[in-house]
Amino acid sequence: MDWIEVIVHTTSPASDMVSETLMREGAGGTMVEDRADVPDPDKPHGYWEIIDPKMIDAMPEDVLVHAWFEPGAGFPDLLRSLRLRFESWKEMDLGMDPGSLLMETRDVHDEDWNEVWKRFYKPFRAGKHLVVRPTWEPYNPDPGDVVIDMDPGMAFGSGTHETTGMCLALLEDAVKPGDKVIDVGCGSGILAIGAAKLGAGSVLAIDIDPTAVKVASENVTLNHLDGQVRTMEGNLLDRTDEVCDVCVANIIADVIISFAQPLKKQIRDGGLFICSGIIRERADEVENALVQAGYRILRREERGEWAAFMSRRPAEA
Repeated sequence: MDWIEVIVHTTSPASDMVSETLMREGAGGTMVEDRADVPDPDKPHGYWEIIDPKMIDAMPEDVLVHAWFEPGAGFPDLLRSLRLRFESWKEMDLGMDPGSLLMETRDVHDEDWNEVWKRFYKPFRAGKHLVVRPTWEPYNPDPGDVVIDMDPGMAFGSGTHETTGMCLALLEDAVKPGDKVIDVGCGSGILAIGAAKLGAGSVLAIDIDPTAVKVASENVTLNHLDGQVRTMEGNLLDRTDEVCDVCVANIIADVIISFAQPLKKQIRDGGLFICSGIIRERADEVENALVQAGYRILRREERGEWAAFMSRRPAEA
């Protein structure tokens, strides 16, 4: 199948907000092309591969958010809606410079997509021990490294997004050997796989998107975790009554707010709820919803324009 690629010119602070907007409008996948994401070859990071300086020189000055949409009769209306939304941002106080928000489109053949997006993913460290390695990239682990092999495909959540990175770091501190974990909105399965590799006894990875579930299943097999991680399509609250020790949800603020109360029945007394996908400007709103639902906030993390929480479900009297 062919795709229509939408390219939005923006800035580093606004790139995640642009990416989230495109995903909400039905993009099959997004990626951010940002000079700031490429390590300085003159300053070794220890866990990145050697970066060819020519790669940096070839990158655009603007930050570009790439998104892929299925072509169809409704695409012109979708594009018009996106232009109007981005134009409205210029009149709003976003607390950041969104850049020009110029949009370009081009047709992309399926075989081109399969190669182009891969160059944007490199091995990176998500926590003290967790390292995410794209399957096509070499990586020599340090002692104690826990390596997650990922083929993101077209599912959101490759690990480079700040919200995914925060969730992985919080999972590293939360998961205990033998824990039961539920990953709500699993995307590529990276959080479920991370939890399993950190010692969880069983993990349920669930998503309403069948493409995400397919990619997550493939990544579970790739990491030899079929015995620990199960994938499921559907809405968690409708599909199962399973109870977990740790629930993680990297979705969006509105869903977290609506889930906070009903999700309690699927987290054991004293269990943990880790959530992200929250734009920083809505972090207080999410925190208030968690507190009102009875959770105790243990940690609040922020990276760039995004926030994440670790909270505890108190034991019921």
